[in-house]
Amino acid sequence: VQLQAFGGGLVQAGGSLRLSCAASGRTVSTINMGWFRQAPGKEREFVAALRRGSSTDYVDSVKGRFTISGDNAKNTVYLQMNSLKPEDTAVYYCAADRSTYYSRNSRNYDYWGQGTQVTVSS
Repeated sequence: VQLQAFGGGLVQAGGSLRLSCAASGRTVSTINMGWFRQAPGKEREFVAALRRGSSTDYVDSVKGRFTISGDNAKNTVYLQMNSLKPEDTAVYYCAADRSTYYSRNSRNYDYWGQGTQVTVSS
């Protein structure tokens, strides 16, 4: 599975961005797809996941502001980010997990895209 993430940028607090993760090699509806982020000096953290194209999971800090979704025709997973805050500033990564057991743990994810920088100014 190859993943390519894009869509990051610089936005003011309160603004929106949509990240995209284009996948090849597996259909996104057949695997768990996740978004993670890593801020400077911090560990990589779970943000959101789309479990085999159906159910979703979010870290509490983004609930109500971020939405993860998938487009099977484009084999792409999106992360719509609204009401962005400066603390959302990080490099965002998409990842794929082939296992049948879902987990937020980044170690469970087998494939990773390159990161895309999101910077939210105050």
